Parts: sequence; C-alpha cells; structure tokens
Amino acid sequence: SRGMASRVLLLAPTLLLQAHALLINGRSGPLRAVQTHAARTISPQCAIAVFGASGGTGSEAVFQALGRGEDVSCLVRDPSRLLVPEGSGGSSANTPLTSEKLKVVQGDVTKASDVAKVFEGGDITGVVVALGGKTSDVGETMLTDGTRNVIEACKANGVKRIAVVTSIGAGDSENQAPFFFKMLMMTVMRKIFVDKNNQEKLFLDGPGSDLEYTIVRPGGLSKEPPNGIINVIKGEAGSIARADVAAFCLDAVTKEDWGYIRQAPCISSDKGTSWVKDKGMAVGGNVDRVK
Repeated sequence: SRGMASRVLLLAPTLLLQAHALLINGRSGPLRAVQTHAARTISPQCAIAVFGASGGTGSEAVFQALGRGEDVSCLVRDPSRLLVPEGSGGSSANTPLTSEKLKVVQGDVTKASDVAKVFEGGDITGVVVALGGKTSDVGETMLTDGTRNVIEACKANGVKRIAVVTSIGAGDSENQAPFFFKMLMMTVMRKIFVDKNNQEKLFLDGPGSDLEYTIVRPGGLSKEPPNGIINVIKGEAGSIARADVAAFCLDAVTKEDWGYIRQAPCISSDKGTSWVKDKGMAVGGNVDRVK
C-alpha cells in the first residue's frame, strides 16, 4: 500500500545503518543452526585465484590460502589496497600483503582480458569470487558481468571448482534475512540485490551450472578473528567473521570430498549473542541454537 511504502521510505536511513551493521559486523534475530566441525582433509597442492582480493573477505582468502601453502593469483584494481586482513593478520594487519607465492594482476574484473591474465600459466585449480563495493562506485551490474568473465575463464582453462560469496537474502534465502533487511532489499538496496541475484543465476541456470560451484551466503560480516565455527543454517541468519567465510570458501575449492557442490549454503557463526556495529551501536538480541 502507499502508506506502507511511505513508512518504509521514512525509515530507510535508520534501516540502512542497521543493514550496514548486518553486512559488516552483524547478527540479528533467532538462529537455528547445524554446526559443522568436520576436520579438513589434506588436499594436493593447489593454486587459487581470488577475485575481490582487496576486500575484507577476499583479502582473508588470499592471506589464508598463502598460510596453507597454496600458490595464489589475484586481480585488484589498486594493488596498494591489497593488505593483510584485520581478522587473521594479527599484528601484521593493514600492512602490504606480499609473498613469493602471490601473483597480483592489476585490472578490472569486468574486462575479460584482465580476468584471463590471472589464469595465465594454466595452473589454477580453484577460484574464490568475493566481489563487492558500492553500486555507485562499481556499477549496477559489476557482480554479474565480472562473474560471467570468471566463469568463461574457468571453462577456457579447465577449472571446475569455484566458490562465490553473495549474501543472506539472495535467491531463495530471502526468508532467512531479518525483517528490516528485507525492507531494504526492496527499497534502498534493490539494485545491489538485483545484481546479486543475477550473479547467482549464472550458476543456478546459466553458463556456470556445469562447474563445481558453491554459492556462499553469509550472514552479517565482521572483521573479528576466526573462531572456526561455521553453521550451515536453515533459519534466520546471524553473524560470522569474514575470516571464517574465507576459510569456508577455501575448503570449497580445495577439499576433494566437499559436501556443498552445486549448493547455496547460508552460513553463520555462533560467536556472541548479539551484533555490534563498528562504532559501537548494539543491535539485535539473543540467539537460539540447535546443538
């Protein structure tokens, strides 16, 4: 109704702050979780490509893959922004992320020729896509356009394993998002979710459907250190550290017996019972868990 639409628009600024907290450092509402504590199997030496490597989750994927002894290739628009992540980096956080096992390509994921450079050498075995950014900065279709280029490069180079980070609320997980977040998905965040949904469709019924993909839908993201607890959930989403999301993605592209191939799991951690915005604004409440 017009009245409801007007109320949503009037609440949009407040809701946007809360949504930012959910995506950056959040938890809200009850969480019913199925914990996964399976030990990682030892995988052969891998070479991982990371797209969105200068972002919070992408930099965690790069840093952790190097820590596992893997070779890493990544694409960034600005190499100076590729830094050791806060969550896993400890005292080295926010210093330049460098390694003899790291290949950095400067470019734009929406340009197929730049994406192809990441795969040069033919040794890539798995791909993590953790693209992000404000629509006003990166465009309304960057996620879809860039991911399509990555899919084409995977096929051209015989790479099957790929993990793609989207968001809680994308695709058929809309009902796992908190109510206020659903309102934003239909209003001020509508464009970014159109792009996220189209990004997922590239795998669900598009050119990436024959790859061994995992669409990863995390709850509210934080910069906390990893706690190693990742819940694949069916209920309303809570929060999770970017470091744990990255670990999940790396397992998705390295573990031979990975259990979520061609699935779209929603993940949260059970760390804490509420979520707190970066500047200290507490939001949310208690969490119900299934042990």
